[in-house]
Amino acid sequence: MAEIVGGFLMPHDPLIPSIPDAAEPAQRDRVLGAFEKIARRVDELDADTAIIIGDDHYALFGPHCIPRCLIGIGDVEGPAENWLGFETGVIENNEPLAKHILFSGYDDGIDWSFAKALTVDHGVAVPHHYCVKSNAGLRTIPVYINCGVMPVVQGRRAQQIGQSIRRAIDSWSGDERVVVFGTGGISHWVGSAEMGRINESFDRRILDLAGRGDVEGLIALSDEEILREGGNGALEIRNWICAMAALGKVRAELMLYEPVPQWITGIGFAELKAA
Repeated sequence: MAEIVGGFLMPHDPLIPSIPDAAEPAQRDRVLGAFEKIARRVDELDADTAIIIGDDHYALFGPHCIPRCLIGIGDVEGPAENWLGFETGVIENNEPLAKHILFSGYDDGIDWSFAKALTVDHGVAVPHHYCVKSNAGLRTIPVYINCGVMPVVQGRRAQQIGQSIRRAIDSWSGDERVVVFGTGGISHWVGSAEMGRINESFDRRILDLAGRGDVEGLIALSDEEILREGGNGALEIRNWICAMAALGKVRAELMLYEPVPQWITGIGFAELKAA
């Protein structure tokens, strides 16, 4: 039987790979070191599949169609952006397991959209670049939930999607060892007059809730509160909720927090461990 063997929370900030030297050298090195530590932990866990939960940034979808949640079940490549600092390439998918998650989700009442061919944006490509590429044979299932364009997915629904992913993996006949990445956040304002602002107190509140395994506390944060205190980019904590729900009763053990104004983001890393 397949099993989830680990989980991690991390940023997918596109400025990390595209302008790495904009940050203070010590901060840059700590952030890149956190990615490297996750890559090593994934190797230690002997994982063969990573489910990367991200969100689109108007790079893949537009006003004509914004899926609430989407899973890639076929060919995957990325990144879609040509300015991230690394070349577009093939991302090996675990298609059989991805399709099982899709159909199992339908049975759970999850209205998945799906892509038989997908070019991922930085929401998936950045975590893949730093934490998957170095692990030979590690396949990637991309999952997108809409945290970027209003009306966004709600926290409760993000939790339900994560729980459905867990049930699908538990019911899969294969012997995969799966890690789940919840990506994005924390505080950042994108495309507004407040762009560049970081709310460290809000970030630490989110990290504290995650650290205590208080998913209900994260779900209780309204869109309005998140937008006011953490900016539109902080809505990506719904990706964190989804990942935590996939692992079950967990707490997020803090690995690193860095407020990096040059990268316009409060950046957090954590490993999800049994509570």
